[in-house]
Amino acid sequence: MTKQFIPPKVWTMDSENGGQWASINRPDSGARHQQELTVGSNPLQLYSLATPNGQKVTIMLEELLQLGVAEAEYDAYLINIGESDQFSSGFVEVNPNSKIPALIDNSGETPIRVFESGAILLYLAEKFGQLLPKDHAKRTEVMNWLFWLQGSAPYLGGGFGHFYAYAPEKYEYPINRFTMEAKRQLDVLDKQLAKHQFLGGDEYSIADIATWPWYGNVVLNTVYEAAEFLDASSYTNLMRWAKEIEQRKGVQRGRIVNRAWGEEWEQLAERHSAADIDAVLNKKP
Repeated sequence: MTKQFIPPKVWTMDSENGGQWASINRPDSGARHQQELTVGSNPLQLYSLATPNGQKVTIMLEELLQLGVAEAEYDAYLINIGESDQFSSGFVEVNPNSKIPALIDNSGETPIRVFESGAILLYLAEKFGQLLPKDHAKRTEVMNWLFWLQGSAPYLGGGFGHFYAYAPEKYEYPINRFTMEAKRQLDVLDKQLAKHQFLGGDEYSIADIATWPWYGNVVLNTVYEAAEFLDASSYTNLMRWAKEIEQRKGVQRGRIVNRAWGEEWEQLAERHSAADIDAVLNKKP
């Protein structure tokens, strides 16, 4: 019989925990070392990593460029979270929460910092007047799904993904608990996409851009290797949506930015111009 854990009256960090990412987990915030961020010549400066949250923003920027928004040109610098880059003094100044992605807009007289992936998507949509409906009712529906994603994804990533793919051991209770919630969320999406082409309705929007890197990647089996376990193919409407968005040029370009793993043709640590992406994608067999 497993010995029951009895929580202490006051918790203290006595040892590292958390499996693969244990060494970066601490109960306090702030900078751990002094290092300024590199700044490029484009109007927008992005500091990120091609996790699902990071992909949201690079896909958004590439979609804007595909729409002809030249002012959306950006420099993207890799933040290696395994090496604690997110705890540098420069990064913490942009995002005090030490999480990727973080954006600086240098296009005006005064630089503007933007952190939290959902906030960055909304900021860019409003700044450039793209990928967010102007009609009040349609805009509200898109915002419903954007905020749904921001509240739901932690259960998929920090909950299901952590215990299924990253925890040091397979624990039955948390895997069952978060699998139940992950499948419920997949069902929510599937039923919405049975009625509409895209999450917010009939227009591709920041709701889709926010959601695809999480739920699209999961059902397409490009994160966690859990598609079979979750019976992803049974969510036919969600699968249709995931495959359709996967074929978008902006998605194909944005998903590889700040990526430092996988096939050679899908790795681009830094991005400073369209030519950088072209050079990588041209390596694809």
